[in-house]
Amino acid sequence: MTKRPIVFSLIKDQSIFMTAIMALLTFLSVIALGIALSIGTGVIRWNTQWDLFATVQVMKSDNNQAVQKIIKDNKEKISSVKEISSDQMKDLMRPWLSGGGTVLENYLPKMYELEFKDNKDLEKIGEQISKHARFLTHADALKHSTSAGWKMILISSFVLILTLGAIAICISYIARNIALLHRRELEILNQIGARDSFIAKQMQIIIFKICSVAASAGFLVAVPVLLLILSAAHSARVGLMAMLGINGFGWLLLFLLPICIIVFSIWITKRTTINILKNS
Repeated sequence: MTKRPIVFSLIKDQSIFMTAIMALLTFLSVIALGIALSIGTGVIRWNTQWDLFATVQVMKSDNNQAVQKIIKDNKEKISSVKEISSDQMKDLMRPWLSGGGTVLENYLPKMYELEFKDNKDLEKIGEQISKHARFLTHADALKHSTSAGWKMILISSFVLILTLGAIAICISYIARNIALLHRRELEILNQIGARDSFIAKQMQIIIFKICSVAASAGFLVAVPVLLLILSAAHSARVGLMAMLGINGFGWLLLFLLPICIIVFSIWITKRTTINILKNS
């Protein structure tokens, strides 16, 4: 059996430092991608949950019969009709009705919450009701929350891109640092006719070992943190935060991210090493 020892090596302190840096960057990458995926899942669930709901506000009592007739005529297209009682309205308006504002009770609208079977039915019936009352879809009412969710996804994606850029810079620095530390070995290899691909492969082996340990450590630490974030979000019980989650495909992407970082690092190492050898 022929042994093929590695030509280059790092001292222990250098190896620990570089491994720690790559582990931290991998951790940040997994966290950023996990947050983006969880928020994306939350926004989709949020839109799906409220996409077929609408609220009807009848401001004039004369229009109430017309609204009720439209609802009755389209009963087969509506999954449920919930009339909000006066007591419930008073609870909602309590901050404005307290302190001598009880006179406003006479101006409270008649309200209904409708759930439709199809989005097209919602739009069609909504046009009819809008002639007699205010028709407000829950999707329109909650569009600011949805917009905030998409902005958070963009921010997380931007952080992920910056982290991957930092990984590329670190790998390039590590490769250059190794080349400078072993300049004498490089000169000897060039004199005996060693190919650039052989030298690059030696560098790639070192980077592979560092990144494998770092990526595994970063991923194993990031997963519990993501689970803790999701658990804290679910404790909200209501709202967009409660909808956050990562499905099976999302966990697969998170698992593949450290592998992609390793492959990316090996590729960066090869390109950097070849460029160093061409310029030396």
